[in-house]
Amino acid sequence: MSEPKKFKKGKHVYTKWGPNIKEVKTMAESNVQKQGQIQIEVDDTTAQGLYSNLAFIAHSETEFTVDFIYVQPQQPKAKVRARIISSPIHTKKLMQALSDNIKKYEQKFGEIKVPMILDKKVGFGNA
Repeated sequence: MSEPKKFKKGKHVYTKWGPNIKEVKTMAESNVQKQGQIQIEVDDTTAQGLYSNLAFIAHSETEFTVDFIYVQPQQPKAKVRARIISSPIHTKKLMQALSDNIKKYEQKFGEIKVPMILDKKVGFGNA
């Protein structure tokens, strides 16, 4: 593998290790060296992400399962694009992180208005 290429974009530092391996850190993370630091790699396909406009959430005593789905308009079928299975503790931490980020987003860009849909059961919710 050749020497990694580093570049900055906004508050992020990108390190490209090869054609399919990237590392992304925020500036604060890149300036702080922690003992036991985890190096996270993201391949190009995963880095592109997937769009979802519907989620089903189920749980048992030991885990939460979140299915992310994209429903196309006027289509009778949809396919699960990603499934995340997590422990209750990590799921709660994710919920807290999302809540914190939504607050920050709304402080910067204004309130996110969620429309009331009474007759349709399409959107993010519980299965």
